[in-house]
Amino acid sequence: MEKFESLPADKQKKIIDAALTVFGKYSYKKASANDIAVAAEISKGMVFHYFGCKKDLYLYLVKMCGDILTAEQKKHSDKMSADFFDRIKFATLIKISAVNQHPAILEFLKNVYFETDPEVEEEIRMMTSSGVKNSWEMLLSGIDTSKFKNPSAPILLAKLLRWAGDGVMEDRYEGKDIDARMEEYIACIDIMKENFYYE
Repeated sequence: MEKFESLPADKQKKIIDAALTVFGKYSYKKASANDIAVAAEISKGMVFHYFGCKKDLYLYLVKMCGDILTAEQKKHSDKMSADFFDRIKFATLIKISAVNQHPAILEFLKNVYFETDPEVEEEIRMMTSSGVKNSWEMLLSGIDTSKFKNPSAPILLAKLLRWAGDGVMEDRYEGKDIDARMEEYIACIDIMKENFYYE
């Protein structure tokens, strides 16, 4: 990876974004080094020159995405509180920050989560299991459930709001104003807060 990491930052980003896009669109097996090379506007040989093989590139991306999300959590940690709905906003802020760095990161991570190719499955499970566990622990651990009319609501609401948040992220591909969509999403969270909490 030293050869790749010695490249200028803008060229690294172009190759990373190309690889995330291709792996986010196709499964590990169907994604090809040629597709990545075309998207990055480099030769197929340069993909192997920088990363050795497709598997090493894929695992490099998995680790990189984990590092980005961890860094964003730390950067915005001052915004995390014991309030459930504020915690959802915190998680959404992390996603937006990650997408601003690499637009295809969420699609890539979604495919990683469902990847079953035996060439990479065991390694990505080892790399991501703690991250998935930690993200849910971060979201639900230590929240103040005493505010809820129904104490079991947070688990289902977390899933519902995650699905809604994913929908907001999808809207950016349809040319919709993502900032306006996020304002609506935050407004929905605030309405839920009013209705699921005690007066």
